[in-house]
Amino acid sequence: MAAKKAERALVEQWRDILAVHAHTVCELDRELHPHGLGASDFEVLDVLAEGGAPDGGCAYRVQELADRVHLSQSALSRLVARLEKDGLVTRGMCSEDRRGVRVALTDAGRARHAEVLPVQRAVLARMLGERVA
Repeated sequence: MAAKKAERALVEQWRDILAVHAHTVCELDRELHPHGLGASDFEVLDVLAEGGAPDGGCAYRVQELADRVHLSQSALSRLVARLEKDGLVTRGMCSEDRRGVRVALTDAGRARHAEVLPVQRAVLARMLGERVA
């Protein structure tokens, strides 16, 4: 009986985490939409703007970026293609491995990130602030 209660509590905790994530992503999408971005779009720009790629640079290999933003490589490739079409990122071959592709912010991408950063952070504070404290 105690094991069943513990298991039930664990499942409820998991579902609470999923609900917070879903509500936060929906709110981010709603607030970022007027700026031409979705939550995942912004997350890619944010990771690129932070720099700190594993090799110490500011451009990420697609697989490294996929690991950071928790998207499949194919979903990320489609997202990066949209961002590139909008002039926010560039893609180029890796100098150390010609099979790899690196993604970096453009000046327009940096500007859009800076413009939208306060909006994203305000949503995170509103949606997660009391949960983190």
